[in-house]
Amino acid sequence: MHPTVNTVTLALTGASGMAYGMRLLECLLAADVRVYLLLSQAAHMVAKQELGVALPARAGDLEKQLSEGLGARDGQLRVFGREDWNAPVASGTNPADAMVVCPCSMGTLAAIAHGLSDNLIERAADVMLKEQRKLILVPREAPFSTLHLENMLKLSKMNAVILPANPGFYHHPQTVEAIIDFIVARILDQLGIQHILMARWGDGG
Repeated sequence: MHPTVNTVTLALTGASGMAYGMRLLECLLAADVRVYLLLSQAAHMVAKQELGVALPARAGDLEKQLSEGLGARDGQLRVFGREDWNAPVASGTNPADAMVVCPCSMGTLAAIAHGLSDNLIERAADVMLKEQRKLILVPREAPFSTLHLENMLKLSKMNAVILPANPGFYHHPQTVEAIIDFIVARILDQLGIQHILMARWGDGG
């Protein structure tokens, strides 16, 4: 059984696959989960390139735009800057129930594996590891180098979940959205959050 997840830290970094992270954010808010959102500088660039979306640089402006656009209730979504060390995610005294880095760049994955904590995303992940809470990393890279694999193995040994953005096709997806939902559904399963994004194996469909 998964423990109840009420608060999730979601970090978006500079790997390709921003649609996965944005769809996950939408699903978490729809499930009435409180979300602490963190973005790397490169994530803003990828969002513009892949989604055609210019995300506000200021955390407060981004929080307002996303809350209104995704119908979040008051206070459900909080956005923190990369060096906002007063954010709750920066301390083990007030961590989220779980954290997802989606998409997760190889640079961020390496920094987490080696405990660098040079920005709020890395520090929040370090808190998850030291407090032994669920940390899910969604890398999107191909091929993986030996160094990438070694870093993933190191994190897996620390009980982080390595969930690459490798969609399956046994559910016969007909749209890009269905392919995205396959990965988002796997993440929600790891968090123990109910969803109806796709039929489960053996249930038909």
